[in-house]
Amino acid sequence: MHRIWQILLSGIRLQCARCGRGPVFFGFFKMHPECPQCHLKFEREQGFFVGAIYLNYGATVAVAVPGFFILDYWTEISLLAQLLLWGTFAAIFPLFFFRYSRCLWLSLVYIFVPDEIPRHRLVKR
Repeated sequence: MHRIWQILLSGIRLQCARCGRGPVFFGFFKMHPECPQCHLKFEREQGFFVGAIYLNYGATVAVAVPGFFILDYWTEISLLAQLLLWGTFAAIFPLFFFRYSRCLWLSLVYIFVPDEIPRHRLVKR
C-alpha cells in the first residue's frame, strides 16, 4: 500500500511513476518522451493518454457540479450568472489540470501494469 501512495504522490508532483525523481514535463504542455532519470517510456502506445482525458473530465465535473449546487444553495447568484461562471470554469480548468491528469494516469497505469523489467536488473553478468 505504501508503494501505491508513493506512485500516486509522484504523479501529483508531476514526476516519474517509476523512480519518483524525473520530471515528466519540460514545458507547460510538452512532455519528455521518457524519464530523464530511469528511462521509463511515458507514452507506451499511440492513444495511451486517452484515459487522462477521462480523468480531466471527471475532475472538472467533480468540482463544477457540486460547486454549482453549493453556490445555488448558499448565495443568491442568478442561474445565468452561475451558468456563465461554471461554463467558464469548465473551459479553463482542464487546461490547468492537463499536466496532473496525464501524470496521474501514468501513475495509475504503472500501478496496475508495471513496465518492463527495471533497467538495473537488465545488467548482464
